[in-house]
Amino acid sequence: MSGTFTKAMARNIFYGGAVFFFLLLVALSFDTMSGLPKSDNSKNLTESVLRGKHIWETRNCIGCHTLLGEGAYFAPELGNVYKRRGAEFIKAWIKSQPTGTPGRRQMPNFNLTEQELDDIVDFLKYTSEIDAQKWPPNIEG
Repeated sequence: MSGTFTKAMARNIFYGGAVFFFLLLVALSFDTMSGLPKSDNSKNLTESVLRGKHIWETRNCIGCHTLLGEGAYFAPELGNVYKRRGAEFIKAWIKSQPTGTPGRRQMPNFNLTEQELDDIVDFLKYTSEIDAQKWPPNIEG
């Protein structure tokens, strides 16, 4: 066998590599799809959570906050805020905005009703129970 690299050798490497990486893609896709039902928390969806998600979307909360790593980075990550602060703190914080503290970013007051506050808290509780694979990487988001 000669020490030269032939077209046949290049073709075999190309096809062998293509098959290997295609099989790797299939295996990783299967692994991901089989693991999602264990971590998605869909069994805890309620009407209150859905109403809270609607409030989250219509008030454009993601325009400032991140939720499980998605969104803007102007305001804190809220994926684990329920575990960190609790329901009463979240409601009191939303009601007290804007605080008027000079030099501090201010959240607008959305004038939410008690039912809407309960719904947004239920939504944040729901998101805190999603298995986010250790995201955010620190306790404060």
